[in-house]
Amino acid sequence: MKVLIIEDEKTLAYEMEAFLKKSFYLCDLAHNFRTGLEQLELNKYDFILIDLNLPDGDGLDILKSAKKSNPDAAYIIITARTNLKDRVNGLDLGADDYLAKPFYLLELQSRMQAITRRKFSITEELLPIGEFNVDLQKRLVIFKEQQIELSRKEFDLFSYLLLHKNRVLTRVQLSEHIWGTFVNDDYDSNYIDAHIKNIRKKLNTWADTEWLETVRGVGYRIKK
Repeated sequence: MKVLIIEDEKTLAYEMEAFLKKSFYLCDLAHNFRTGLEQLELNKYDFILIDLNLPDGDGLDILKSAKKSNPDAAYIIITARTNLKDRVNGLDLGADDYLAKPFYLLELQSRMQAITRRKFSITEELLPIGEFNVDLQKRLVIFKEQQIELSRKEFDLFSYLLLHKNRVLTRVQLSEHIWGTFVNDDYDSNYIDAHIKNIRKKLNTWADTEWLETVRGVGYRIKK
């Protein structure tokens, strides 16, 4: 998943970036209001972490704008402000959570995971698909009691499609959210097709995967 960190305290921003990357998130950084808005206009994100006290603007104004350019993202306000009004305003504007400084990075990760569970209505530890089960926390694909080895990117791609099941995701969307880059044509998107082919090959060894669909000329979909 792709994350934008808008935080002017550079040491904290880099610590957040390093920690989240170890948890397999892709991260972009913005250290001020202007850069944050620019990133939001250029990219689509799964999570946007916003500090309210920016040197050239108020994070609440970024939240207002971001909800228009990135309506599907999840938002966490991160700030040293203790004013209840700011917290209420942020939540009223559409923030999913509010984290007061100082905080533990593990708490940030836990809150992001909780938002993901709520957003995608995940109520069980294992997500079933076909004859398989997927453990998002442990990053495992399981057939009966057998663990199936997928590469890091294969698992990222497979789990992202699973979270968005029944929705067709284009190669551009998959490239941006899983690799952090854009694809411009069919040639550039070959690496996505190759990963899908490898996923099918590995899973088909155990059971059928007709639910993993290729939508010709568009992208891929996992249908429930």
